[in-house]
Amino acid sequence: MDLNLTAKTAVVTGASRGIGLATVRTLTAEGVRVVGAARTITPELKETGAHTVSADLSTAEGVTALMDGALTELGGIDLLVNNVGGGDDVEPVGFLDTDDTQWTRVFDLNLLSAVRATRAALPSLIERRGAIVNVSSINSRLPAAGPVAYSAAKAALAALGKSLAEEFGPQGVRVNTVSPGVVRTSIWEDPDGFGSKVAAGAGTEHAAFLQQIPEAFDITTGRITEPQEVAALIAFLLSDVAGNITGADYVIDGGTVKTL
Repeated sequence: MDLNLTAKTAVVTGASRGIGLATVRTLTAEGVRVVGAARTITPELKETGAHTVSADLSTAEGVTALMDGALTELGGIDLLVNNVGGGDDVEPVGFLDTDDTQWTRVFDLNLLSAVRATRAALPSLIERRGAIVNVSSINSRLPAAGPVAYSAAKAALAALGKSLAEEFGPQGVRVNTVSPGVVRTSIWEDPDGFGSKVAAGAGTEHAAFLQQIPEAFDITTGRITEPQEVAALIAFLLSDVAGNITGADYVIDGGTVKTL
């Protein structure tokens, strides 16, 4: 299938690893000129050939630096992927153990980064009749399954996508959401990451915990999702092939969510 993305321009946040890195690789392979942003520019991101911007996207200043740099580098933005989200900054703790500082940090990174990046990109997106994909999580549908601040922020991000699609659809901008379940990224696999902390809290060895995830999370397919599978869905939604899809929230979770 020809996605007809050649010569388009794109900004991808949280691009250094995981879903973001896979998205940069997928888009560049389709001929898209990409600016990839992250706090730390990894060798893997550099190898994609994308233009890179190091910025803390949990701050207004970081988003401004990214978008100003992207507009200068690309001359305009056709596609925006708001992927950056809390993994390193999310702790497997309950409501009473989540203070205001953590709430603010989680919302700044998972919601307000998308708000700020979208606001900066919209003039160009309107001019070019572009597309946005926001990367949420199945936690927006299963809020009891994860840290409360993270789940709330991802639910807000999904709602934001609906609002943007309705407001800017008449001006030619499509906005969709992708909500992954467990994805094979460092969030789960890093020995010091979120998955390791969950395993420790359950009194389980990390490697054994990773093997048990499909059964423990009742994943119908019996396996977790690969980053490139999420990236393929994102690329499809950005493309003209999906030209009449907007305001949608696509779950990619191997059947974890059982409800309508």
